Amino acid sequence: MQTLTWSDAWYLTPELILSAFTIVLAVVDLFLPKRVSRDVVGWLALAGLAIAALFVVWLMLDFKSAGEAGKEASYSQLGGSYRIDDFGSLLKLIFIGATGFIVLSSLGSVRSEDVPIKGELYYLVLPAVLGAMVMASSADLITLFIGLELLSITSYVLIGARKRSGIASEAAFKYVVQGGVASAFILYGMSFLYGIAGATNISAIGKNLLESSAIADYQALLYVSFFLLIAGFAMKLALAPFHAWASDVYQGAATPVTTFLAVVAKGAALAMVYRLFMNTALFAVGTDGAMRDDLFLALAVLAAAAMIVGTAGALRQRNVKRLLALSGVANAGILITPLAIELSDFHASLFSEFFYYLLAYAFMNIGAFAVLTAVSRNGGNETLSGFAGLYHRAPWTAVAMTVLLCSLAGLPVTGGFVGKLLILFAAVQTQAYWLAAILLATTVVSYAVYFSFIRQMYMRSGSDDSGLRIPAPASITIWICAAATLALGFLPMPILDWIHSEFSLITDFIVR
Repeated sequence: MQTLTWSDAWYLTPELILSAFTIVLAVVDLFLPKRVSRDVVGWLALAGLAIAALFVVWLMLDFKSAGEAGKEASYSQLGGSYRIDDFGSLLKLIFIGATGFIVLSSLGSVRSEDVPIKGELYYLVLPAVLGAMVMASSADLITLFIGLELLSITSYVLIGARKRSGIASEAAFKYVVQGGVASAFILYGMSFLYGIAGATNISAIGKNLLESSAIADYQALLYVSFFLLIAGFAMKLALAPFHAWASDVYQGAATPVTTFLAVVAKGAALAMVYRLFMNTALFAVGTDGAMRDDLFLALAVLAAAAMIVGTAGALRQRNVKRLLALSGVANAGILITPLAIELSDFHASLFSEFFYYLLAYAFMNIGAFAVLTAVSRNGGNETLSGFAGLYHRAPWTAVAMTVLLCSLAGLPVTGGFVGKLLILFAAVQTQAYWLAAILLATTVVSYAVYFSFIRQMYMRSGSDDSGLRIPAPASITIWICAAATLALGFLPMPILDWIHSEFSLITDFIVR
């Protein structure tokens, strides 16, 4: 039996801080008057996220110093089931930062009908991001599933918080059903994988599959295991054709919750897919590579289908939340592409491509949803027509939204353009020309989707020409996201150099 030492607790400091703040905020919220509870709890939640982020950075610096001294630059604990490395730490920074901006943008913007029970949005979002962090650092199937369920269960509650809204209740029910089905597929696939490999530790699974005769003896069952996992992950990521739930759930949830699902929940699921498949399917499945090729072809087909279906579906949408949900389907396909084209001599930088585009995706979505919150709060309209005449009501907000839309569309000098370009070059270098062609074609088609916003903002007159009032926290969030999007487009190399300096494929990606 292995006990938790003080050394282990130090490496778990970010997770422990979020756990402590969750308990404290729930208690504080009980005693504060309702009229002040939401904002106080929100600012305290921001403080907890900031402290957790500081400790993540501290651990990264500690590991960097250890690496320069020739020591191990990662740490496994809890019996090897939890791994602290730069793969997990970099993703944790995105999850914590994205959640912080979501909380900041909601301060003063969330109405009582969105989150009727005082400050529950803020003390429930902390365990949700904690689940995402657990998924990023897990090195064991059981730990992965615990993180997944922690994120899922808190998300169910957040979506259903709008108890007086019929569409929110429907969205919560649909999300619970699809989440349960997806978890069942994942758990079923994990159980087969455990039965074949005789271990739940990801490293042990890879070694056992590589060194034993399990592949030859149970090849069909191994196929079933991995394809069950792929189906479950595809549901969690809303990859086509498993995406039907996304539009209804995004529309029914409160906008801050929708933003969290679009960025943090999606990023956590991607972290789980990358960690698991890079340590099992890529290096451990078969000596002839036939099974590996089949599995990564399946991922590539899902990525292509998501880009096509998501972009085509968004062309017909007029509800902005549903449109951004379908945009998220297409972007999930783009984010899974670096893994789908797998590792080769010409493509050893799949993590930097994935991380860079996920970072750009986070900024442009958080900013776009923050603008949507401001528009819908003032006009009560979540359709494209609600953006009519926005340039005349709030010119600088319209300019910021234009920057974010250009990034979503993948136009030059934006983070979205550089991220898509990196993934496109990787697909060409690995001779996945058909996938590169689909990425390029869907990007061009998506211009019509995002330019429909610009047409409304600049070329249409709204029914209400009064100025758009945006709370200061939401305005700060919008402009930080727009500025970061431009910075990622104008200065990509410093970010890429930083990722390369922090991340090592062997040390940080491969569980040993």
